[in-house]
Formats: sequence, C-alpha cells, structure tokens
Amino acid sequence: MIVFALPMMIPMMISRKLGGITYFFIRVWVRIFGLFTGIWFVGHNKKVIDRKKSYIFVINHTSFLDAPGIPIAIPSPLVALGKKELAKIPVFGWVTGKWAVWVDRSSPESRKAGSEKLKEILNGGTSVLVAPEGTRNNTDEPLLPFRYGPFRLAIESQIPIVPVIIHNAGKLMTRGSLLLKPGTVHTWALPEVSVEGLTEDDLDDLTSRVFEMMKAKILEMDKQY
Repeated sequence: MIVFALPMMIPMMISRKLGGITYFFIRVWVRIFGLFTGIWFVGHNKKVIDRKKSYIFVINHTSFLDAPGIPIAIPSPLVALGKKELAKIPVFGWVTGKWAVWVDRSSPESRKAGSEKLKEILNGGTSVLVAPEGTRNNTDEPLLPFRYGPFRLAIESQIPIVPVIIHNAGKLMTRGSLLLKPGTVHTWALPEVSVEGLTEDDLDDLTSRVFEMMKAKILEMDKQY
C-alpha cells in the first residue's frame, strides 16, 4: 500500500472522474497482496453491475479482508461509508480517506452529515458502498440486523441497490487478530434491487427483502465453498 499510495491517491485528488485509474492501481495492490499472503480474491457475477450507472452497494462485513475484496467484487469506482476509527490506522487511513466518508457512529450529527455527503456523491454520478450491519459480524449468524441508513438513502435518492457478499474473509483474518491464513475469498454480486417509486413507508420491507437475499446467498456459499 505504501508503494502504490501515490498512484492511488493522485487521480482522486485531481477529480473523482479519474477514479478508474485509482481503481486499476488498487486492483494491482490487491493481487500483489494476495501473492504475498496466499489469499486470493475471486469475484463472481459482476456482469449484473452496469458500470455506467450509479448504485448503492451494500455488503456483509466480517473482517479487515473485506477491504481488498471490494475492488475485486465491484468493477466500478465508488465511495465508501466507514467508521471514523479506521482513519487513524497509519497509511491505510490516509490512503483510503480519499474514497471514504468517515463517520463517528456514536454521533447522530456525524451520521446525518455522512448521509448528506453520500447524497451529494450519488448526485454526482458516483456509486457508494455501505455495510448495513454497522460493524463486523463476529457471531455464528450469517448477518447482524441491518440498520436503515443505506436503504433510506436509496429511497430518498431513488438509486438502486446492489447487494454484494464477501465470503470466507472472517475465517482467514479473525476479528482482533493480525494473523492471516492462506485461502480464497469469494465475492458475489446479487441482482439489482430497484427502489423506483418507493417511499419511507416501504423502508421496513426493502430492508427485510435485501437482508433475506443476502442471508440466503451466504448460506448457499457456506455449502458451496
């Protein structure tokens, strides 16, 4: 990450429209990271993503290894919503800060400001990424309960949702540990979920529908991989 910091940062500092260049170097970094660690990232079903469209991507979250899995899972540039604590990580926080909106989860004002910033980004034609569980899942359940934030954002902006599964990352790097195990992280993009015409009254149904889609796919991948 130190070696690729400048080529990843400079295009984004000039314009978000150059995000494709940044994303190229991010993917190079992921592949080199994989070679050194024995962890390979494989993306499935990326054809459902139209690179010319904006989306709200929602992912499950189990490990720091989710981060290198994202650019393999999603072929288009995006901006992620992240917890403020990650900004303090040396090098990582500085590099990723250019395509992340940091939020203090304990502050309602910070969460609201983050949501408004994401709306601006979506209006500019860039996709955003949110982990609706709100934190890493360290339980035996496929998913933690979802927060409403990304689904309310989708309804208010009328931008479709694409759920993305990142599978096996939590087994190769467990929470609270810096140790890595060789293996494969599989990612899977699920079909686009339209929010056209939905209102606040549909928020519960939309959140539940996406939750069940992702849960079913995780259980399927548990059996497959």
